[in-house]
Amino acid sequence: MSKVIVALAVSVDGYISGRTPDGADEFGRGLGDAGMLFDWYFNGDTPSQVFGDGFKLSAPSARIFDELAARDGAVICGHATYTHSSDFGGGSPHPSAPLVVLSHEPLEVGPKQTLASSIEEAVEVARKLADGKDVGIMGGGAVTSALAAGLVDELVLHQVPILLGGGRRFFQELPEHISLRLIDAVPAPGVTHLHYEVIR
Repeated sequence: MSKVIVALAVSVDGYISGRTPDGADEFGRGLGDAGMLFDWYFNGDTPSQVFGDGFKLSAPSARIFDELAARDGAVICGHATYTHSSDFGGGSPHPSAPLVVLSHEPLEVGPKQTLASSIEEAVEVARKLADGKDVGIMGGGAVTSALAAGLVDELVLHQVPILLGGGRRFFQELPEHISLRLIDAVPAPGVTHLHYEVIR
């Protein structure tokens, strides 16, 4: 069976986005003052073999990034991530993996996107779409729901060496402890890639 993988850029103090100047949370400002969480996408000279020349990473980051991206057969994102990303233009953040949008409220999605109302439904639909490949999850709320439901197999923190001090946290409150086993730790310019297995 395909695995469910979470891989997100995160500050050392656990934020996936920063503050906005007036505290607003609206489209176009989803990262707030935390754009540097993604500088490592562009701080090297190695193009991504999966995402193309728009991504120029350092050699170690490119290896990790492409290994993970090549595994994805479908992607799940939460409502907030979807909105802040301009609905991904009706497509997907991944060049070849279709998108499943998780929303507990009615939401109109594009013809190439699928809507799910629970994390269990989202994972089930995404696994069918992935056709044997793995499922990726984006967004703090969706990730927390999947962890709480025991659906996540692997967790990758692309940890950027900064303390943001505020913004949107990666992990929300969980009902119990979740144990992890470190699979790999790869230092790279501007980021350390920490790859964990979720222990059940």
